[in-house]
Formats: sequence, structure tokens, C-alpha cells
Amino acid sequence: MNESKNVVIKLKSIPGKVIHFNGEGTRINPKVKVAFFTDILLRDFDGAIKTMYQLIDRIPEERFEYLFFSGVLPKETLKQEVIQVPAVSTPFNINYKVVLPEYGRRRLTEALARFQPDVIHISTPSPLGFFALDYAKKYHIPVLSIYHTHFLSYMQYYFRGLPFLIPWTEAFVKKMYRKFYNQCDLVYTPTAYITEELKECGISGKLLKLWQRGLNLRLFNPGKRDELFIKSLTGNDRPCLLFASRLVWEKNVETLFRIYEEAEALQLDLNFIIAGSGAAEEEARKRMKKAVFLGFVDPETLARVYASCDLFVFTSVSETYGNVVVEAMASGCVPVIARGGGSQSLVENGENGFLCDAEDPKDYLTKILRLLNDKKLKERMQSSGYRYTSGLSWERLADAYFKDIENLAGENKTASRERGKSLVLRNDRPLSPAKLMSWISNV
Repeated sequence: MNESKNVVIKLKSIPGKVIHFNGEGTRINPKVKVAFFTDILLRDFDGAIKTMYQLIDRIPEERFEYLFFSGVLPKETLKQEVIQVPAVSTPFNINYKVVLPEYGRRRLTEALARFQPDVIHISTPSPLGFFALDYAKKYHIPVLSIYHTHFLSYMQYYFRGLPFLIPWTEAFVKKMYRKFYNQCDLVYTPTAYITEELKECGISGKLLKLWQRGLNLRLFNPGKRDELFIKSLTGNDRPCLLFASRLVWEKNVETLFRIYEEAEALQLDLNFIIAGSGAAEEEARKRMKKAVFLGFVDPETLARVYASCDLFVFTSVSETYGNVVVEAMASGCVPVIARGGGSQSLVENGENGFLCDAEDPKDYLTKILRLLNDKKLKERMQSSGYRYTSGLSWERLADAYFKDIENLAGENKTASRERGKSLVLRNDRPLSPAKLMSWISNV
């Protein structure tokens, strides 16, 4: 009785692509291989990167193999291989870098050919993202993207000195969105508000799937409250208002400055605590002289700050989701935030927080004082916030993500078989090596 041997076939249509078949002519299914493209891979850099690491830290290694491509590498050593791509700082925000894949195209293409991805995950429609998308379309590889950054809302801040350019740049961003996202196979959106806005930009609703964000309730909870700790920062027992985010202009920090100035003019006994750093930090320190600036803080310290402050003031209207809003809510720090962007979907006005006119400092202060002067209202909002955040599970969201990756990989294999016809004869006997070779040459 002859023993069947495995057959390894290299595809001509995809450089370096190899398909493994057993002696029965059936494809051997290895781990699902995912090429992951992100401009920045620095843990805790911003909300988008934090979301990525919730997935990276949960990769089931027995089912998946990942290869990362990034312009800014992590400080830690990942279990997965990371390929660095050339990058330069942007003129608008020195904290971000633009990745330039054209300067490493050959090396990147060779790495992809060796890796042979089944699915490509692209974090953002940057030059690196378009490079990955072009490669995916050329070789019929399905693409998943998570909508992390609401670039459309950034234009009014990046071009605030040249307002006549804002309509043109917004039109350009919408065109870029359509060109990129309409070529993806699946796009995760964080809120219903963002889903509708992307549809209005011309992105097919069939590609969009609501995939919110999870929360680490072991880290962010009211049990982290530490009154001695917060008093060591402020030097007094006054109520504390917290702003936690990168200090960049697109977070509408000008309104934050005006809230502070209005509070000072009214001689309100309040502490303003600022957790985060960024391009607008120097101006923030000039305009908010009595505020407590913590700079960048680690997650554990941030959890203590949330739980030890009274209210969370957030002026940004550029969020796709707003991780900081639910982190604060879970910690008992009631949110008073702008009515705008994706984060407004997280707050039911008057129930688990307040929504404010995004540009009106008096509206924020009216609601801040109402909460500080009404203990029962504040406690009711805290309880409502705990109920809302208790259902946010990273485990559930990660399971959904990896299932979708497997489904995309499976659909890709099915499509490949349909493009290449069948590997089985009409009488259902396995293909001979000669016929197998003939099929492969046509793929």
C-alpha cells in the first residue's frame, strides 16, 4: 500500500506564496496569518494604540500568527515580529510620525512574501495604510480596519490659521475615506454616531460593523480612590476637576482654557488637574497657572487620579470613541463633556453625566456647579455610570475580532478555490499531481 505524501506548491501569482496539500489533495490549514499595519506601536501612546494592545495582548497563539509593520516601534519586546518602516515627524504635531513605506517598499514586499498573510489588518488610512491596501488588493487578501481616528474633525484645528482651506481639506479627507474604507472588507466603528457620519461621507454601510471599546474594570474602579494622594497633589481639600488626554489643539483645549478662566473670574474654589502632555502643553501652563499638571501618567496612577477626582471635564469633539470618558465613569468621576464627536454617544445627558455646548464655557460651569452642589444627583449619576460601564468587556470584543479574522481568512480561501476552479475531479477522487500542478499554474 503506497503512503501518501504531502505536496508543497508555490504560487506564481503571489510572490513567495506557498500552499500545503496532504497526500489526499486536501489543503492543510496552518495558523491564520495576519499582517498588521500601524504607524505607531508604542503602548499607551493614545486611545487608538491602547485599543490595539487590548487585541495584541490577547492573540491566541495556537490559532494565529501576526507580523507587525510600524514606523514607531514598541519599547518592549513583543512575542511577534515587528518590521520597522521609515518615518518622519509631522509639521502639525511633533508627537506623531508619518510613515513612508515607499522608502522601504522592496524590503516590506519581501517580508510580506515570506510571511504569506491570509488577512491584512490596517489601523489607519495613512501612506502605510494605503501601501498595505494596495498589496492586499493586488493579491486578493481580505482587509480589516478599525476606525480609530476621526481625521475629519481635525481639519478646523490644523488649519485654524488658514480658515479658507478648511472646506477643501474636509472634502479631501472625505474623498480619502471613500477611497480607503470602501476597498476594505470589514470596518469596525466605535459608536452609532460615527457609523452614520461615515455613511454620510459615502462609505458603504455594508462594510461597517459596530465594535465598541472594552474597559479594564480591575484597573478603573472607585476602589482606587485615595484622598491623601489627591491632597498631596493639590495641597487642599477643594473639589477636583480632571482633564485627562493628550494636550493637543484638536482636543478643543481652547475651550478648556476658557472654562478655567471663567472659574477664576468667578473665584470658584476648584482644583483643575491635567493628566497628559502634548503640543499645546506650553500654552496650557501659561493660561492655567494654578492648575496641577501631571504630564504623562502610567495606567495605575491614572486610575487613582480618576477615582480621586470629583468630575471629569472633557472638551474634545474629535473623538471616535472616547476611552477616557468610560474610564472616568467607571471610576466614579462623573463626566461633563462636549456634545460632539463619538464620545457624546457614551453619555446619556442627565443620567450618567452631562453633555455641554462644546464651545460654551458657561454651560460647562453651570453643570459642574450643579453636580458639586447636589450630592444626590452626583451619586445617582455615579451609579448609572457603574451600570453602563459594567457591560464593557474587552474579552467579548477580542473574541468577536478574532472570529471575524478567521471568517475573512476562510472566505478568502473559498474565493481562491472559486477563482482556481476545483481541486477535486468529478468522481470526487483527489487530483493527481499533474492536474494539481495544472490548477496551480492557473491561479
